[in-house]
Amino acid sequence: MEHSLQDIIDNFGFFDDWEERYAYLIDLGKGFAPLSHEDKIDEYLVRGCTSRVWLIIDWVADDAGVMHMYLRADSDAHIVRGLVSLVLVAYNGLTAAQALSVDMNAAFHEMGLEAHLSPSRRNGFFSMVERIRTAAAQQSSLDSSR
Repeated sequence: MEHSLQDIIDNFGFFDDWEERYAYLIDLGKGFAPLSHEDKIDEYLVRGCTSRVWLIIDWVADDAGVMHMYLRADSDAHIVRGLVSLVLVAYNGLTAAQALSVDMNAAFHEMGLEAHLSPSRRNGFFSMVERIRTAAAQQSSLDSSR
């Protein structure tokens, strides 16, 4: 089932306690295909995560030649896979400019995650976001030089 980031934010509000929200986050993490063993290499590891997280960013041109970001990712921890799913939902299919306009800080805050995740998980989450934003900025620069 496809979700938007706003759908997920809204769904978080339906749960009364954090155990239910953690269960929902873990379920979200089960909703995407894991990376192959061949893709779990150091080049794709996200630094700053206590758990191991691999993130692959591909740019694909649409019929008009506009580049769109497609992410593949995985983690070796259930809750972190849930956090990875938030990133996938938020950024998959976006152009560089759209990706740069995503406010993951606001979404993170709106879901209440900053108060209920360990500092290492927060850092890891925002390390993923920073890698995506860096790739989007680089692509945006390429796009504007054409």
